[in-house]
Parts: sequence; C-alpha cells; structure tokens
Amino acid sequence: MKAFEELYNKFGVLSWDRLFTDAVQIADEGFLVTPRVAYDWAKNVAPLSQDVGAAMHLLHNGNAPKMGDRVQFGALANSLKSIAKDGVDAFYKGSIASEIAEVVQAKGGFLNEDDLGAAEADWVEPISTKYSGHQVFEIPPNGQGMVALIMMNLMELLDVRSMAHDSPERYHHEIEIGRVAYAVRDAMLADPSHMTMSAEELTSMEFAKTLYHQIKPLKRNPKILLPDLPSSDTIYLSVADKNGQMVSLIYSIYTDFGSWIVTPNSGIVLQSRGACFNTIPGHPNAIGPSKRPLHTIIPGFALKNGNPAFSFGVMGGAYQPMGQAHVFSNLVDHGFDPQAALDHPRMFWAPDGVLEAESGISRAVIGGLEARGHEIRQSNTPIGGGQIIQRDERGYYCGGSDPRKDGLAIGY
Repeated sequence: MKAFEELYNKFGVLSWDRLFTDAVQIADEGFLVTPRVAYDWAKNVAPLSQDVGAAMHLLHNGNAPKMGDRVQFGALANSLKSIAKDGVDAFYKGSIASEIAEVVQAKGGFLNEDDLGAAEADWVEPISTKYSGHQVFEIPPNGQGMVALIMMNLMELLDVRSMAHDSPERYHHEIEIGRVAYAVRDAMLADPSHMTMSAEELTSMEFAKTLYHQIKPLKRNPKILLPDLPSSDTIYLSVADKNGQMVSLIYSIYTDFGSWIVTPNSGIVLQSRGACFNTIPGHPNAIGPSKRPLHTIIPGFALKNGNPAFSFGVMGGAYQPMGQAHVFSNLVDHGFDPQAALDHPRMFWAPDGVLEAESGISRAVIGGLEARGHEIRQSNTPIGGGQIIQRDERGYYCGGSDPRKDGLAIGY
C-alpha cells in the first residue's frame, strides 16, 4: 500500500479517493469467477478451510466458488473505503493494523503494530543490460530481475538469437543458460544490504564471461547445481496512455492465497513472501529481522534508441526470469508481435530436475533435447503467463495477453 501511495504522490492526477472507486464497487457488488481462477481456487480448499477468516471470506459453505459464480468481499470493500478516506495510515495503523498483528501473533508469528507502522516503500534505480539493440530494465534485488539480465548477457555471448525459434539448439541453450543464472540467484541474491556482490556487478558482461563456459552446445552440463524453485501466484499488468506514459506492474501475495490466512473483520489476505528466505547460517538470504527475502516478481521494461519500446512481464514464480528471456527474445530476435511472443510454447524444469514441455513443442525439439542429455515429460499445466505492450517508433501501441491465464489486451 505504501508503494501505491508513493506512486500517487509522484505521478497521480486523480483524487486519492477516486483511485478506490472501482475496486470498492467490484468488492461490494462482486465479480464472476473466470476459468483459470476457478481451477486454482479449487486446489486450495483444504488450506483455506483451516483458517477462520479464510473459510469465512474465500469459501462458500466450505467449497471453492465455481466458474461463473459471483463472489463478493464486503469486509475488504469496507477496508478499502477506510483507506480511500483516511489514506494509508488506515491500513498501517488503527483497527486494521491491530487485527493483522493479532491474527499473526495468534498463529505464532512475531509481527506487531509497530512493525506495520514502520513499513516503508523505497524508490530504487533500475538495473539494466543491453540485449539485441534494446536496453532492458529490471527492479534490483531483492527481486530476481537480475537473473533475467544475466540470462540475456549469456544469450548475447552465445548468439542465441541466431538459432531458429523452434529449434532444439535454442531451447537447449536457454535451459542451460537458465540453470547457470538461477544457480547464481540461489547463491547470491538477497536483501541488497546483505549481498556479497552488487547487482550491477552480477549483471555485467564481465561477470557473464566467467559463466558462459559452463554451457555446452551439444550436451547438458550435469555439474550445474539445480536451483530451488519457489512457486507463486502472481498478477501482472501493463498500461499505457495517450501521452506515451507506460507502466509495468507486478503484484503478488506469493502462493495462491498467500499464507491462506485472512483477517476476519477487515478481510485482508496475508501474504507469505517470507517463504523465500532460507535458514542456511551465513547465507545472504538467511532469515533475519528487518530484512527482505529473495523476491520472485519482476516487472520488465525496454527502451530502443532511448525511447520506450516494451512494457512486459511474465508470471510464474521461479519461471519469471526464464519466461522473460524467452518471450523477449521472441519479440526482438524473431520478430514476433506481442501476442505471438506470448503464445510461443515454453519449457521449464520441475523441482525434480525433469524438463516439462508444453504441448506445442514438437517431437523434433524433444528428441534433440533428449539427445543432449535432458530428461523431458509433458507439462500437465500451462507454464507461466504474461502481458506485453509494445510501442513502435510512431508512438502506436500493440498489446498481447497470455492465453495461459485469465486476461485480455484492450485499447480505446
């Protein structure tokens, strides 16, 4: 909430309370459950039923709502009305904050009202690298945007753009580059005040040159350590206005319903981002007080010749850096429009190390990867999701929305 207040204070043109009108109306009057949301909701009945607030607000007679059902969030609407009237202090102080702290402590947590009152949002300088004639920007750590930039540096060094978009060579290189970059993530990424190397150092071409020898063009390298794979449920959106202003925004409470804990009176779903800490003594990302954990969500942005070119994001927890590198390459290396770039079939490794391939990947690609030592199976679910807005040299927009999730591209 603090971050939205900061954005409003710097860029807002409407009144503060107007920003909440639509959200309050939707929460009050309800909305229809869409197909992918219904599918994911049904998988969460068991953990949601274990919490009084979650069962009250997120289940109907103990069941998940089905596609086409109308759901309403009256308690959340009232909380939003309070924030619209009194500002973000209505969230970080007072009755809402008191209830959040009480619920967390009743579950054995340590969060208190002082912690909430001390919350801050920081303006940060984005990190970037050059890829295929574009300057690509990411949010710095504790987010994993640096992993996408490391991947693009390695793709540049290994000339991945010259490989056919549907070839085993391309998929092999992206997978191996990803495994190397994610291994860096798991070893180095943390709250920036605890990292042993800066994001700028890690995303430099000089650092990439110390890594690329691990990628073998015709063979999977078994010595690359398999990274941990935190998974999350994330919302990405991009908007652009008539003046050329573009926003790349990603938002997440981490797992499908965060911690599966909801405050009964205020209807606030509590996030679970602390799950991305580890407990390894001395590790930069080891859990600790006043410390931010490794963060999976990463909005992307790219300039061409100094002008805005792409506002983009790819959801999917740990998949996001891999997804961004793959989709952005589709755009700038293979000339795909935003929708085609998102539609293109994907591949990613599962926690057991086996590559999971979407159904659109050909048998020739699968065979070529197996010949290089990869173990592969078909994915049971779509991999990730995403949205893109492209702005061309004339200032015209072109948008795309991933069919793997509920969403749309719309202009007026």
